[in-house]
Amino acid sequence: MEKSEILKRANAYIAEEKDENFRSEVEALIAKDDIKELEDRFYQSLEFGTGGLRGIMGGGTNRMNPLVINRATQGLASYVIKAFPEKAKAGTLSAVLAYDSRKNSDVFAEAAACIFAANGIKAYLFSSLRPTPELSFAVRTLGADTGVIVTASHNPRIYNGYKVYWNDGAQVIPPHDKGIIGEVNAVKEIKTMSKDEAIKVGKIVLIDKEMDEKFWDMCKAQLFRSDLIKAHAKDVKIVYTPLHGTGGMHVEKVLGDLGLEVITVPEQRDPDGNFPTVEKPNPEEAPAMKLAIALGEKEKADCIMATDPDADRFGSAFPDKDGKFVLITGNQMGALFLEYILLSRKELGKMPEKPAAVRTIVTSPFIDYICKKYGVKVFECLTGFKWIAAIEAEMEKDNSASYVFGFEESYGYKIEKEVFDKDGISASAMCAEMTLYWRNKGKSLLEHLDDMYKEYGYFEDKTIEQYFPGPTGGDAMRGIMTKLRNEGLKTLGGKRVKEIRDIERSVSFDPANPATTKPLDLPKSNVLQFFLDDGTIVSARPSGTEPKIKFYINCTVPVAGNNDAGLVQAKKEAALLRDAIASEIKSTLDAAAQ
Repeated sequence: MEKSEILKRANAYIAEEKDENFRSEVEALIAKDDIKELEDRFYQSLEFGTGGLRGIMGGGTNRMNPLVINRATQGLASYVIKAFPEKAKAGTLSAVLAYDSRKNSDVFAEAAACIFAANGIKAYLFSSLRPTPELSFAVRTLGADTGVIVTASHNPRIYNGYKVYWNDGAQVIPPHDKGIIGEVNAVKEIKTMSKDEAIKVGKIVLIDKEMDEKFWDMCKAQLFRSDLIKAHAKDVKIVYTPLHGTGGMHVEKVLGDLGLEVITVPEQRDPDGNFPTVEKPNPEEAPAMKLAIALGEKEKADCIMATDPDADRFGSAFPDKDGKFVLITGNQMGALFLEYILLSRKELGKMPEKPAAVRTIVTSPFIDYICKKYGVKVFECLTGFKWIAAIEAEMEKDNSASYVFGFEESYGYKIEKEVFDKDGISASAMCAEMTLYWRNKGKSLLEHLDDMYKEYGYFEDKTIEQYFPGPTGGDAMRGIMTKLRNEGLKTLGGKRVKEIRDIERSVSFDPANPATTKPLDLPKSNVLQFFLDDGTIVSARPSGTEPKIKFYINCTVPVAGNNDAGLVQAKKEAALLRDAIASEIKSTLDAAAQ
């Protein structure tokens, strides 16, 4: 991009941005003539995507800042007014707003509330930070028309985001996503008013404990065996970390009410947007769990739990026979949760008619085998909990099935019906009960997981990701997908590819006969999936929220004899296949990065 164009965009931003802190950042870069940094901040405008916004905080059109937030909120307000004209006319539209512990989250949320208020939409604003699942719960509980939470979930400290929810408590999906984007792009004037004035006239209403108490009660109501917990709660010691986020108050309260002993990692208990103890506050990654594991080993805990900054993701670890903690993957915990929920419903006579579970396309097919045993239908959807929630909503609408559980491999679990997003708070309570249940039967969760492998087969998973930041990053990722789409893959890890699913083209086909295709019943998305002869699945997907591309490897190996020796051999075979496939993928990514 030419220097003159970069400076033109920078000066236009300075003229519009009312926040001195963000505006001065750009002024300082111009004074230093730092064209490289200015280009990164202005080569594009941070796009309002299908789930909202996410980006690095700072001054510039390609950054998260008050000007970007204000434009997004004005566009959302305009769309809500058009979507519900009768309520708009009657002055009964409402929105719920929450925010996490990140820097500027409270500033962004308050600015959004003031814009809703100025547009005649009552804004229910949480008085302090709250988790994403409670925002979804509040939208449904208050009967609001939309909701916003300011969070970048598990991303590094330099990021923030703006997630938009519809009146069902789920993140927006078609046609609302495109409609909101259209309104955001058409914004000419931003209406706003002061917070004090909005509160005075009743257009901003602060909420806190009255919603908290309902949310806590809902989380506890999902459990199956309150008597077991009452009798044996003191037998289980839990170490927990909120990773400097919103989960601490809620997990401590819910588990504490159940009588469970919870030891929170002291260095990570208080909310802190600097995330001083971790590079990434992501329970999916082992470094984020380091302090919790050290405390767990010291305390001889039975379980380690973690939630990310907005407490929608849930991570865990359990001690092996030597007392060393083993991290549980998202796919493993999803399988453990599902089986526990199904066996509990069956044992207690609570299995609904036409039960159904939902998983995303990049999630392990492990749950398909469990569901087959229990006579439960499996629905498959695109990546993202908005799609899981959409399938649940469709079930409710036409009574075609009864939702019992949904999850995705990236540590997201939806146990309840009252929240239309993943929920790390409810997951922590269910995990505690599940740990007690199997302990009461003389097994650890790790031992039970091995029993499941012997019964259903062994499943090994690995995710590979590579970042492509900056002006050329998008082209690099598109180039990888185009190459895979045009050239295809005949083999992976020495195994034949028997089927390719091109979800962007809505077709599947045998690579040996690509002209003969079958239609796919999924919304279009830039995802390719390769199905191997042995049941292994490899998926390629550019991230929708970060400048990275991800490959998901889901290996499936039968366990000969359904015994310990067969499981050991299956694990060896799966590891060899996983590593062979990973090596091929890494070569492709390294070539693209050069």
